Amino acid sequence: MTQSVVVQVGQCGNQVGCRFWDLALREHAAVNKKGIYDEALSSFFRNVDTRSAGDGPDIYKGKIHSLKARALLIDMEEGVVNEILQGPLRDVFDSKQLITDVSGSGNNWAVGHKLYGYQYRENIVEKLRKTAEHCDCLQCFFIIHSMGGGTGSGLGTFVLNLLEDEFPEVYRFVTSVYPSGEDDVITSPYNSVLAMKELNEHADCVLPIENESLFDIVNKIHQMINSGKLGSTVKQNSLVTSSAGATKTIQEKPFDAMNNIVANLLLNLTSSARFEGSLNMDLNEISMNLVPFPRLHYLVSSLTPLYTLADVNVPSRRLDQMFSDAFSRDHQLIQADPKHSLYLACALLVRGNVQVSDLRRNIERLKPSLHFVSWNQEGWKTGLCSVPPVGHSHSLLALANNTCVKPTFMELKDRFMRLYKKKAHLHHYLQIDGMEQGCFSEAISSLSDLIEEYNELDATKGGPRTDPSRLKIAV
Repeated sequence: MTQSVVVQVGQCGNQVGCRFWDLALREHAAVNKKGIYDEALSSFFRNVDTRSAGDGPDIYKGKIHSLKARALLIDMEEGVVNEILQGPLRDVFDSKQLITDVSGSGNNWAVGHKLYGYQYRENIVEKLRKTAEHCDCLQCFFIIHSMGGGTGSGLGTFVLNLLEDEFPEVYRFVTSVYPSGEDDVITSPYNSVLAMKELNEHADCVLPIENESLFDIVNKIHQMINSGKLGSTVKQNSLVTSSAGATKTIQEKPFDAMNNIVANLLLNLTSSARFEGSLNMDLNEISMNLVPFPRLHYLVSSLTPLYTLADVNVPSRRLDQMFSDAFSRDHQLIQADPKHSLYLACALLVRGNVQVSDLRRNIERLKPSLHFVSWNQEGWKTGLCSVPPVGHSHSLLALANNTCVKPTFMELKDRFMRLYKKKAHLHHYLQIDGMEQGCFSEAISSLSDLIEEYNELDATKGGPRTDPSRLKIAV
């Protein structure tokens, strides 16, 4: 069994991470009734004997003593991390897994990357090594961060570079939350484009998620509850929209519900690494099968069911409907149109009591309406995990490597250029040691190159869709 480590950076990264750990514990608790430390738990948790002084030795078999998340929590403001340490998850993390400061990064990528990066470099490396030492077979680092702020974008991408230097063989999966056009951080286009250059160069896979899409999903859910369409009963053990396991959060901050949707994406993504299944999909297989060109590693994710994810009591949707939903825009965590764009590859990660024949039938049904590149007409990767999410019979996560991410990047470039042409706010960045104007021009040219690569692929769309003749292999 392999292990993965989660590195959550900045306010957004830590809030999403906190929800992920909470939901993961609930999933394991629902399956692991006997309280035995098993392989499923070991993929993301250590079992530590806390009775001895200090860190305590890892216990590999037998009863659960004290579970510790394989995680590193980094934030240059203490608020969110302190909140986690005072909350129900306080025992899952210890002080050796935390790196905090008090002043924050002031929404400035350069402060996070250049200033705090070099200041905390040794500390971060040491804690990463410690976390890695507790793994028998370290397979993957998950970084969770946002693109718009200073710590998430700056220090988050600094950590990504460190991981490549220190652990070049270990896959780097990045979940990046992109700001919306109406973002209240004026400098977010600078931060996002500077961070994009690092993601282009140092990540193996990026799951871009847009705040706007999350906000739309949460709004739709609320409208459906209020309209009574889905029956206005809300389940007591709310898993997604409520962070407290009760119904009260539905009226609270929209961020709670939005963070929970991202946490559920990560739960489904890691389910094959955590549980048994008839068709297990390793995390490194996602990168291997879905990323044909090193820089084009941005995957559009869609999640279904979403309305039942919102803990609204609805009859469970028919299986085929679930597959159709996964390819509809309402279920995507980024505002894009994959159906009218070009697919390079697509992965379906199904959970619950679903057969391989169900998968094949739905792929055959959906295939004619999707445009795949001519050289990868069979570009489907599938995974089946037998353990469904808590409270569901089945769920589906679709990951598409598709040229439809291009408009998101073009809009980001436009917002960046509007500020950059006026040289607005540049002095805040240039007064940081090691930050030069060249960093901006390099970042925008990196983004322009990426957009151009998508353009070149798009230009091939509508070409001949002839299947090359090949040997038929009986499966």
